[in-house]
Amino acid sequence: MTAAAGPTRAERRRNTEQRILAAARELFAERGFERTTIRAVASAAQVDPALVMQYFGSKQQLFSQAVRASVAATEARPRADGPEALTDSLLASLGMKIGGLPEASLAMLRSMLTHPEAAEAARAALDHQITELAAAMSAGHQDGRQAGHQDARLHAALAVATMVGVTIGHQLLGIDDLRRASPEEIAAALRPALHALVKGAE
Repeated sequence: MTAAAGPTRAERRRNTEQRILAAARELFAERGFERTTIRAVASAAQVDPALVMQYFGSKQQLFSQAVRASVAATEARPRADGPEALTDSLLASLGMKIGGLPEASLAMLRSMLTHPEAAEAARAALDHQITELAAAMSAGHQDGRQAGHQDARLHAALAVATMVGVTIGHQLLGIDDLRRASPEEIAAALRPALHALVKGAE
């Protein structure tokens, strides 16, 4: 009876890379870009710091890989079924954010005010969300007027910015009043404002 073959060299490399990336996401999410070091990532991943540099080249490249999972990629496309359905979609998305963000998204948000790469990634993700929401809001404009489209983008941007603010206040700043409130209470308080933004862009 022959012994089962162990993992190949390529498989071992992939496993090590994934272990490093997992450690990096956790530390970037907890500390942000500036306070996360290659040595700390290596220690958490139980590898030599030189190996981290060999695989990823620099902290900048490691960060890029760690936050590659875009926030926008996890968002459901808003349904153009009218203001009520769009408001429900926004609030459901906010509920998932309050419940806990993926570490890649948390790392991006924590780092975006101090690190250009994180800021650019966050802008790209949020612009994607604004575009999707504005398209759903504009669906009711049968004449396709440009002015209506611009108005929808502004309203969509305000709605998305509101949700980002609540998410940051809850997840990163830990504002007591937000932490004490249930997702249902937060949704009920936000619903009139979000509904007004969505309905106003019809």
